[in-house]
This record gives sequence, C-alpha cells and structure tokens, in this order.
Amino acid sequence: MTSSTSVQIPGYVAGTWDIDASHSTVGFSVRHMMVSKVRGYFREFSGEIVTAEDPAQSVVTATVDMDSIDTRQEQRDAHIKSADFFDVGNHTTMDFRSTAVTTDGADWTVEGDLTIKGITKPVVLALELNGFGPDAYGGTRAGFSAKTEISRKEYGVDIDMPMDGGGVVVGDKITVELEIEAVLRTA
Repeated sequence: MTSSTSVQIPGYVAGTWDIDASHSTVGFSVRHMMVSKVRGYFREFSGEIVTAEDPAQSVVTATVDMDSIDTRQEQRDAHIKSADFFDVGNHTTMDFRSTAVTTDGADWTVEGDLTIKGITKPVVLALELNGFGPDAYGGTRAGFSAKTEISRKEYGVDIDMPMDGGGVVVGDKITVELEIEAVLRTA
C-alpha cells in the first residue's frame, strides 16, 4: 500500500458529508433460477462520510431501512421481508461502519463491518472516487461508486429453494452496488 498522504485527489475536501438519498442508489443483484439475475434496491437509507485531511483516516457509516426493499415485484418483496430472508419484523436495518480506507495507486478500497439480521461480518468495497465540486445551490458535493460481493448465507439468510433438475431458485452470492452522492455539511 502506498501512503495516502502522498495521494493527490482533484478537488478533495475534508469534512463531514451527508448522503443525499434522492441522488444515490443502494442496489443489489442475485442469480435467479440459475439463468438470470434479479436486481433490486433499497428506497430508504442514510449515512455520513467524514473525509479526513489524510484520506486513509476517513470514516463511513450507513444505515439501510430493510422494509424499503424494492425488486419491482410486491409478492417477492413481501417474501424477502419475511423470516425466510431478512426477518424485517425483528431486524429493521442493515448497518455499515468502515474500519479502514486504503489506496494502491488509483485503486481505493473501503473495509468495514456489515450487519444484516444481527450478524456482523467484514466486507471490502472496491471504491471509485467520482469527484468533488460545487453544486447549483452554493454547496459542495462528492460522488462515490462502490461494489462488493457477499454471501447471503453468512448473514443468516440461508433459505434453500432447490429446483427440479438441480440448482436453486436464489443464488448465495449477492453483488452490492452503491452510487453515492453526498453533500458537505456547513457549520
């Protein structure tokens, strides 16, 4: 790893940022019926990003409302909210807290703890810094894209629905994709 103090990020601003949920997406995809992928997203989430003078000291926290899942099919969403999957009646949020930010040249990663259904596991997000700059309202915005893959079974989402002839209805590997726009807090 290179020292982040030697990294130059165009327009970089240290400060505390609030995730702008109306301009951000928390999405996922999972293999379905062994032949395609189903995509979905969460409509309600919040978070804070603290960019430090040394980018490696930055911190991210986020909370996702599990009841806000949307896969564009109400019956499927109701099933995913049930005890078979997320058990939203007992586990209302998914939470993330970063533990490290690292860079290797232009490649960034955010390591952290992801909690789903009360189970916390480490994850590594491949991070893309999309930019920092002024917005149309006199404020400052930052954009980030991130991606990781998790095993749903490791988080207690371990329902198996075998298919006739082999395979399963829902795959174990979940690809999580984030498009985040954040607004710099003013004093």
